Amino acid sequence: MAVLLLNEHDVRQVLTMDLALDAVADVLRKQALEEAQNIPRARVQTDHAMLHVMSGAAKTIGYMGYKAYATTKKGASFHVGLFDGKTGALAALIQSDYLGQVRTGAASGVATQYMARPEASEAGLFGTGKQARTQLQAVCKVRKIRHVHVYSPNEEHRRQFAREMVEVCGCEIEPVPRPELAAQDKDIVITATSSREPVLSGNWISEGTHMNVIGSNFLAKAEVDAVAVRRCESIVVDSKDQARLEAGDFLQALEEGSIHWSDIHELGQVIVGRFTGRAHPQDVTMFKSLGIALEDVAVAAKVFQKAQSAGVGRWIEW
Repeated sequence: MAVLLLNEHDVRQVLTMDLALDAVADVLRKQALEEAQNIPRARVQTDHAMLHVMSGAAKTIGYMGYKAYATTKKGASFHVGLFDGKTGALAALIQSDYLGQVRTGAASGVATQYMARPEASEAGLFGTGKQARTQLQAVCKVRKIRHVHVYSPNEEHRRQFAREMVEVCGCEIEPVPRPELAAQDKDIVITATSSREPVLSGNWISEGTHMNVIGSNFLAKAEVDAVAVRRCESIVVDSKDQARLEAGDFLQALEEGSIHWSDIHELGQVIVGRFTGRAHPQDVTMFKSLGIALEDVAVAAKVFQKAQSAGVGRWIEW
């Protein structure tokens, strides 16, 4: 049995944001139509490292798979295992640090497409790391963003981010010295940080704002405060099952009873029209991204197919 190995360099050769946007939208639609299955992230740990594993399958994609990664204080190592959906044969092993960044950005891009106001042009961004880059790139693919305010506690990081991303996104990117400046009077606000405590106050958010909240996937972490959650007319996640386990951003609002799980819907259900992402222009809306295996598998399947056509990667006998 031949298996295709794709390293990070191989993935970067074939993966584009447009490809990921299409793959994520398609698989979330299948999820809503009950044509796909997602297993939430499970974790085990030693004194020094933590292993995270999640899996998913979709009938008409043709593949099923898992994403696994280990994290330590020094960093993380990611890969996706892709299996043929009919034969069960292992098809590919794919390093997936960059793949994960792009698929997370794509999920927010899809949410922005369905939830942000069509005329949205002003964006604010909290964070300047790898995830922040693909978040902004995806949002700029689905809305005509003219101006971005970016905040990070480190002045040099936010200045460097602005210099690097202005050409990628084709809009003006301005580093700002105070966090509220990345939220006030914005059509779209993105939080892509590693903070354990809220970086975004709901008091800074204007009417009509859409938020993409992507940094936390632990119940003990939150990037936005309860005020931001309470202000939302529409709250959407990529998986409610996973959100119950990981969405620390909702915890305070749920405990105080200002929101209930029945108020929260899945993005796929918005895509197929069962729920609306935005009912009125003045509504505040939120997409809380957890990062689910179905998204990884869908993007990995596209990467695998494109790599085969392009002759990228290395085949081994398994």
